[in-house]
Amino acid sequence: MTDSIGALQLADWRRRVFGLYAGVRHLSVHDPAAGHELWRSGRDELFAGHPRSPLLPDDRARFTGLDIARYDPDWRFELEVRRPEEPVRLTVDGGPDGPIPFTLVGSVRLPYLGSLDVWRLAGYGGGLFLPVKDALAGTAGGTFGGGRYLIDTVKGADLGPGADGDSLVVDFNFAYNPSCAYDPSWSCPLAPEGNVLRAEVPVGERMPR
Repeated sequence: MTDSIGALQLADWRRRVFGLYAGVRHLSVHDPAAGHELWRSGRDELFAGHPRSPLLPDDRARFTGLDIARYDPDWRFELEVRRPEEPVRLTVDGGPDGPIPFTLVGSVRLPYLGSLDVWRLAGYGGGLFLPVKDALAGTAGGTFGGGRYLIDTVKGADLGPGADGDSLVVDFNFAYNPSCAYDPSWSCPLAPEGNVLRAEVPVGERMPR
């Protein structure tokens, strides 16, 4: 019975996340900052009140909101996905869920920052996955040491395509911590080598102070 309740709660969490990002995409067409405010308040509400919140009980009791930087439009990009010259596969340890296979879709090049790989979950349902680990990772008051997520369409985290069909909206203001950043019992795919930036990314969700 407990497992059944947990499955229903997880389905509701994902349903709410999908709905949240749908609202964000709608607002962001004309006002990305308003979309970001909706995203921030929506995540705060889920973390504070949903039974599948990744916060540990003691952390939830004193929770007052996620540490998310103010929106900065300079960190929003529409980027072409450049296809790889040859197939690349990656298998990530998924803990109790077993190995998680990914295939490389391509890479996006960021002005003055470098490039990031875009992955596709090779299992049932597919899904795009774009993590990032920046120079603030693991530092005091910085970002999660294992990297944050920018896009994870399996969980509904998707800001949509750019004007070109081969492009994606990559907005670092929406970079968020995976669940394992708050509860180590979760298993989360972390940013591989092709998703590491040497520069600091000061926007998005930070680790709790």
